[in-house]
Amino acid sequence: MDGSYEKILSKLSNLSAIEEEEINRRVEAKRSKLSGLISREGALQVIAAELGISFDNEKLKIDELLPGMRKVHFTGKVITIYPLRTFTTKSGEEGKVVNMIIADDTSNIKLVFWDTNHIRMIEKGEIKEGVSIEIFSGNMRQGEVHMGSFSELKLSDEEFPNAKTEKQIKAKSIKDFNVGDKINTRAFVVQAFSPRFFNANLETGKKATEGEISSGIPTEKRAILNIVIDDGTENTRAVLFHEMVQKLGLSEYEDENIINQQKENLLGKELIFGGNVRMNSYFNNQELIVDSVSEVDVERLIDELEN
Repeated sequence: MDGSYEKILSKLSNLSAIEEEEINRRVEAKRSKLSGLISREGALQVIAAELGISFDNEKLKIDELLPGMRKVHFTGKVITIYPLRTFTTKSGEEGKVVNMIIADDTSNIKLVFWDTNHIRMIEKGEIKEGVSIEIFSGNMRQGEVHMGSFSELKLSDEEFPNAKTEKQIKAKSIKDFNVGDKINTRAFVVQAFSPRFFNANLETGKKATEGEISSGIPTEKRAILNIVIDDGTENTRAVLFHEMVQKLGLSEYEDENIINQQKENLLGKELIFGGNVRMNSYFNNQELIVDSVSEVDVERLIDELEN
């Protein structure tokens, strides 16, 4: 079971004096009633609300933050601040946004700042890499904490000598995926779509423009492959780029018959996929962006089961 879910489950059990097993039963009943259209974490929050219990502004650790939480309160160390970006709103006004990574001793998460007052603190150097900050009334959205005009932050004296600066990789079943997760999962390939190809600029690695191609800039034909993987709990679309496509065994990009045969060879294959869970805005569902693929080590699995 996911550690974040377990921790909130334990808190809810203690606050409500209801056994964890009973709360879990209610969570699954709620999910069943909604035909699985709600995550376990979402169902857990619905159950909490029905019991009159709210986690709004209760101070939590980063690994206790769940998708959909509102008014989250936590403290962490600023690890990375990304360059400020500007954009134009629908009304033609200019807006600003700044992203940063903040970590505590349990995990790390991306903060997205939209409010000009918060961004001004960053521009003035009051909020910088290495300092600790306390967040109030942030909103969880697609695995990130978004800070709007009603959110607050302040400098904190709390220290984090063991801050988790690397994204925590979780071994998860597909049914427990949440947007923003960095995961490993063992699953079967049950469907493979035809790969899409593009010419990449060898210097940048990005898709080459028509101008770059016509000017003779070195390019390389690369592939994007969509597959569906299933671990017995659920299935999801997985997206693989270039090196990961080749690692799956699709190395022939010219002969369509060979490409089709390589696709067929993938079906039914069990592998360990690693990557980031994101929301596909076009299909409005979760998908896995794969950044590692490995064979299943049977001996290691046996050792883990025995232990």
